[in-house]
Amino acid sequence: MEGRDTKRDEILRTLFESKRLEAYAEYRTRDMHVCFLCERIFYKKPMKKIGNKWICMDCMRQLRDAIMSFDVWEKEAELEAEIRKKMDEELGV
Repeated sequence: MEGRDTKRDEILRTLFESKRLEAYAEYRTRDMHVCFLCERIFYKKPMKKIGNKWICMDCMRQLRDAIMSFDVWEKEAELEAEIRKKMDEELGV
């Protein structure tokens, strides 16, 4: 009989804990935001609002790195265009 009561108490404790977590999650949904780039949901992680969209720090870092290397991209594109132009001249196309 005592084993039965212990199991019942354990089940009730588990149900209570799940209801408590559910209530907490509903309470915190106003603090949760979705990153518009990676579409992950964040609650405590710092995010930045840009216009009416949110972006997480990971995506912001990746975006910053891409912008910082933009001049390298431009030079590569310029070289590629130059090579294409020389090949077209040499081949007579």
